[in-house]
Amino acid sequence: MPLFAYRGVTQAGRATRGFVDADSARAARTRLKRDGIFLTALTESAAPPAPARAQRASPSLSLERLRRISMLDLALATRQLSTLVGAGVPLVQALSALTEQVEGARLKGVLGRIRDRVNEGASLGDAMAQAGPFSDLYVGMVRAGEAGGALETVLDRLADYLEGQVRLRNKVTSILIYPAIMLGFAGLVVAVLVTVVLPQITELLASLNRPLPWFTKLIIEGSHFARDWWWALGLGGVALAFGFRAVARTEAGRARLDAWQLRLPVVGRTVRLIAISRFTRTLSTLLAGGIPIVRALDISKHVANNVVLGHAIDAARDSVTEGASLAQPLRASGHFPPMVVHMVEVGERSGELESMLEKVAQTYEEQVETSVSRLTALLEPLLILLMVGIVIVIIAATLVPLLDVTTSLGT
Repeated sequence: MPLFAYRGVTQAGRATRGFVDADSARAARTRLKRDGIFLTALTESAAPPAPARAQRASPSLSLERLRRISMLDLALATRQLSTLVGAGVPLVQALSALTEQVEGARLKGVLGRIRDRVNEGASLGDAMAQAGPFSDLYVGMVRAGEAGGALETVLDRLADYLEGQVRLRNKVTSILIYPAIMLGFAGLVVAVLVTVVLPQITELLASLNRPLPWFTKLIIEGSHFARDWWWALGLGGVALAFGFRAVARTEAGRARLDAWQLRLPVVGRTVRLIAISRFTRTLSTLLAGGIPIVRALDISKHVANNVVLGHAIDAARDSVTEGASLAQPLRASGHFPPMVVHMVEVGERSGELESMLEKVAQTYEEQVETSVSRLTALLEPLLILLMVGIVIVIIAATLVPLLDVTTSLGT
């Protein structure tokens, strides 16, 4: 495709210059005009200058382009696009302004490709579906907004949804940071005791030429094994992690893992709360955006990220497809609390299912924060007791032989 060098003036009155790919000079002029650039010169160029060529030739070498697009960046971009569309800015110009506004190189490139496809006549939803990083939920709502003439409203709801998911994830992450640091510190202390301190004490005990208690021998052998075979332990841990990941990727393995998570005494309740809050929030957002309920249930099932709950949602989808109630199969599954089922029933009878689901999501998001806070409060003393217990066992195993020697010398 020919490359054209151009100079012009933007709508803001600023001089600009650059390069554009187009089939012909006329196509280049049309494309730049749609982007809000008034040309003063346009010439066909054999190749861009060295800096531009280097930038075009090696985009994959940029570390910025290898980064994933964060949910927060996507939420901000969605909010800005909603504002521009609501202000009456044409879609192509809004996408151009948004492309210049964002800072991430990968998101900038994605938005640029979406702008080009829309400029060529594609719908925004189809362009986003081809761009890659947009979920089925996002693309489906944008398509529904375009079809219903309510793109601004849909984008605004999408931004609210994404921002809510970011807030929930940040709350859970911030609560879990302290226990994670404590667990890492406890592991470091135990590793130093076993591999550095204990071997020195072992040499002293061996020099006494006296029989050692069985638990002292066990700890000494464990220390020797850790020092001599640390690399094997590391490889074994990596192999175990890869094996666990491989099993979790299979349908049967993922189903067993999700069922096991839900049965855990304390953690299981938190996992269930998170899954239900995400499911109800997503379903509410999709229904409010005009997505048919069967399609909305399909998308929400994947957002819940739990195979066991996904089977219950599949049963609910089949029930709705046959013209029956949504609440009945959710109740029959036994995985949804009575409050959720009751709110769904009330929403179906009153015709306000979206608002009822939103209330359920708000309630369960608050319960998630409370549950994670309680779990963290329980983990902190348990980690401290575990670390103290390990240290006490090691000290006792080394002090008992020394006390025996001291007692024998005193007698």
